[in-house]
Amino acid sequence: MIDERLDRLEIVIGEHGIKTLKSKKIIVFGVGGVGGYVCEFLVRSGIENLTIVDFDVISQSNLNRQIVALASNVGCAKVDEMKKRLLSINPQATITAINEKLSNNCECFLLKDYDYIIDAIDNVTSKVNLIKYCNENSLNLICSLGTGNRFGIPSFKICDVFETSNDVFASKMRSLLRKVNVTSQTVCFCEVAPQKSARLGSSVQFPCAAACCITGYVMEQLIKEDK
Repeated sequence: MIDERLDRLEIVIGEHGIKTLKSKKIIVFGVGGVGGYVCEFLVRSGIENLTIVDFDVISQSNLNRQIVALASNVGCAKVDEMKKRLLSINPQATITAINEKLSNNCECFLLKDYDYIIDAIDNVTSKVNLIKYCNENSLNLICSLGTGNRFGIPSFKICDVFETSNDVFASKMRSLLRKVNVTSQTVCFCEVAPQKSARLGSSVQFPCAAACCITGYVMEQLIKEDK
């Protein structure tokens, strides 16, 4: 056993798996609904070098679904509060918090330094900019698609964005990706069709379930690549 805190995880992925995850460097864009849970799951799973990027502050409407949101920190920067939470889980972790918006500034984040990039932002144009940059530089990236306007039992799958259906968000992404000559991108896709609504609704189980799938996939890929 190499770390008592990770004893239960070591049982299922072995000592080599634990050492691999501890050695990796990950960046997460967006620490709200999906991204916040992703960050928590990664740190609880042994990731010790994590960069988190978000420009938003916590609002009352975040309390129903975002793990970073508490009644006591409404109005605070999400990345600052997320960093505090992650360090309370593992004080030895290196958490870099960047309070900035991703747009066409991908090169500013030194993405080539990371073993995996996780996109949990909700702006289509920004997502496409990130995908294009990662595609051109052969970087490991997974993107979260829509989780809003859904209720019931979540069902997600990891697939290519060009294999998804019943997702307006994904449809917009595909259209923009074709224009920049991107023909493939791994995403986390919700198989539950969204409800029709003039406003965007949300229920906590969907972003949380998406984060479970994304984290599981990334951890599995990192361990496979290191064998």
